[in-house]
Amino acid sequence: MIKINLLPVRAAKKKETAVQQISIFFFGLVLVLAIAMTMFFVKRLQISDTKNDISTANNKINDLKSKIGKLEELKTLKEQVKKKLDVLNQLRKNKTGPAQRLAILSDSAPDQLWLTSYTETNADIKMSGLAFNEEMIANFMRSLEASTDYAGVELLVSEQKESEGVKYKRFDITCKLRSSVEASKSQQPAPLSPAPATHVK
Repeated sequence: MIKINLLPVRAAKKKETAVQQISIFFFGLVLVLAIAMTMFFVKRLQISDTKNDISTANNKINDLKSKIGKLEELKTLKEQVKKKLDVLNQLRKNKTGPAQRLAILSDSAPDQLWLTSYTETNADIKMSGLAFNEEMIANFMRSLEASTDYAGVELLVSEQKESEGVKYKRFDITCKLRSSVEASKSQQPAPLSPAPATHVK
């Protein structure tokens, strides 16, 4: 009778089975780690994309807020300009006293000439302003002299100024109310006629 020792075969099978199980375990572990890492990077990418979307949305919101703010400023400015125009139109309709004189000043001033001060003391008027050149000042003075309210227009000061590389003229002008000038002329006594000569015989 022949006896066969099967213990080494069983031991080899057990060893092979253990190796297979260990291999399957490590393979599963690697697979799980790979899936976990893939999900981690996918989530990280999604989070990054979400942050970018949020940042873009915030930028758009800030841009809209800025535009809304500018629109509100323009609306306020428009209302202020409308009120000033209403007042000016009302003054033009009145056409009396200072209102008429201010309207004449506005019409007489060239586009690139600006008045910085206006003082009216009884019949004497003094005004100061800025202009780009002498010709504009001269045109302004001629317009005032030709108006119905101003007379005796004289230039007191005209000096060169410069600001931020821009040259301009600063000027002072004096004049009188035409009504007062005409009234003073009418009140002047008429020249006396020479007395008739007498002949002595």
